[in-house]
Amino acid sequence: MSLRIHALFHTDYADLSFIKQWARAHNHPITVSRSYDNDNLPTLDSFDWLIVMGGPMSVHDEDKYSWLIKEKRLIKQAVDAGKTVIGICLGAQIIAHCLGAEVKPSGVKEIGWLPMQLTEAGQAHPLLQDLPKDFTVFHWRGEGFDCPKGASIIAKTQAWANQGFIYQTPKHKARGTWVLAWQCHFEVTKESLPNMVANGNKAIQSGLKDYPETVQAPDEILALGDKYIEENNARLATMFNRIASFNRIASSANK
Repeated sequence: MSLRIHALFHTDYADLSFIKQWARAHNHPITVSRSYDNDNLPTLDSFDWLIVMGGPMSVHDEDKYSWLIKEKRLIKQAVDAGKTVIGICLGAQIIAHCLGAEVKPSGVKEIGWLPMQLTEAGQAHPLLQDLPKDFTVFHWRGEGFDCPKGASIIAKTQAWANQGFIYQTPKHKARGTWVLAWQCHFEVTKESLPNMVANGNKAIQSGLKDYPETVQAPDEILALGDKYIEENNARLATMFNRIASFNRIASSANK
């Protein structure tokens, strides 16, 4: 079953990266909207999955980026319709905000390859059965979210307890879909990581002064990427394969 995937971009350098590779390997077409370039948003019936990407702004920056208002409306409509909605970094924060959770500065920046642990809910969830309890993944964030009502927090780090959540309504259950939000970046590749680091160097240098325990230097980030990227891409593929499988099962049952 081919899945129509639409991605919301918030900056040119937060690319789909491995997500694009996974979609092409499984013949899932991808369309993209760049609201900051005045692209039109898709209609609700034109996609099966909505992926909300990262970016340097805050969910509260509607005065600077008025297009956030329309994006939030689309995301809320997609969630209410029972679509698969996946958020990455800022995307996860926007989804949490759309679900009524508070999004705020976390008091610490995390930039680099840092250890993360699945919570008990994360370890028990069917989408995450192939993930280890403890693993190292790429982080880039300064804000965090409270747990949305009805959601389950699935991961944590030493610096921030809410690193991801899964949300599902009765309509999602009937469709075999979920809302999946991660603060971290499973999707970075050896091609996309240097671009992120180069574009975010100012934030890295500032973070190194203020948060030396949770912010890594550019050379360290790139070197550790060679060690960790492949296994984290594989983890993302496993999660996506599981979601797609549940989508197919539900679709067949509803025919």
